Amino acid sequence: MDDDVIVRREERGLISVLTMEYRPYNLLGPTLIGAIATEVTAAHEAASRAIILRSGLRHFSAGADVALFGSRIEQGGRSQAAISGVDFLKLLELLPIPIVASVHGVCLGGGFELALACDYIVAASSAKIGSVEVALGLHPLLGGIQRQVQRAGALRAKEIAMLGRRYDAATLERWGLVNLVVADDALDEATFTIAEELAHGPTVAHAATKRLVHIAVNEGVLAADEAMAEIQQPDLGFRRSEDRAQIVSRERPRSRQVYGALR
Repeated sequence: MDDDVIVRREERGLISVLTMEYRPYNLLGPTLIGAIATEVTAAHEAASRAIILRSGLRHFSAGADVALFGSRIEQGGRSQAAISGVDFLKLLELLPIPIVASVHGVCLGGGFELALACDYIVAASSAKIGSVEVALGLHPLLGGIQRQVQRAGALRAKEIAMLGRRYDAATLERWGLVNLVVADDALDEATFTIAEELAHGPTVAHAATKRLVHIAVNEGVLAADEAMAEIQQPDLGFRRSEDRAQIVSRERPRSRQVYGALR
């Protein structure tokens, strides 16, 4: 691996694989966040139909780079990042293609928040995941609390943030914070299988789903109902212009070319 690479992007058929290689522990800060944002945008512009976000190091991410906190305090809480935390979350959650997080090792603090901003989380059974900011006298700073409330409820979100424990992946799967837990040696294959299924699905419909979910959880069900007609127009137009069976028959052969490419 090239030590100068922060996030490596590889195109595997319809899927972009983004591998974080920010040594030593993929610590979240302006450098890594900016690199992820750049490569996610590049994957979209390359017409990828799904993205895998994974780590090429021992851990998915050990959290935020606390060494940067001092300078941020001196700047009155302002960050020198090219993209703000809120804009970064919006980029991931409103990107019109699905993002699958592949988690192994530890996934703590900002790393957990990064995974929660993705659309689907596959975790290795040995992964340890949690919001540990309380050990530094802080609460989760990148949207973790509110996303835990959405998925697991207020009581669990307060438990996770206030106690700062490291949970096994199976526990968080039961709580609705992880989609799928697999054996460690099956993580790459399981992740790719999910990403492949998403990539060969209806991309325009997936984009509409992401927008409607975002509106529903942030503005409420009524707002999502009122936005449906406008959001569904591109999907309905696509259905009229192409026969769905023909689309699937054209794309399925490409699926076989990329299956298992992460092994």
